[in-house]
Amino acid sequence: MAQGYQVLQMLIPNGGWVISGDEFEGIQFLECEPITKEEFETGFAQWDAWKAEQDDAKAQAKTSLLERLGLTQEEFNILTA
Repeated sequence: MAQGYQVLQMLIPNGGWVISGDEFEGIQFLECEPITKEEFETGFAQWDAWKAEQDDAKAQAKTSLLERLGLTQEEFNILTA
């Protein structure tokens, strides 16, 4: 289950907000366009799928980069150890 700050990072990725806890009432919109309570609550249901997409895109980008460099994952691990 997502936490409030994670939902806000998904919905308002450029920041401009502060949250205390996981409730809509704990959000302060400082330098961004406010969202509605409904958008915030719906974001909890959307977060898992969004996070999975982000993780998949990152993994694909990493795999593509390793292929272009001609490295296997094991070789990369040795370089970064």
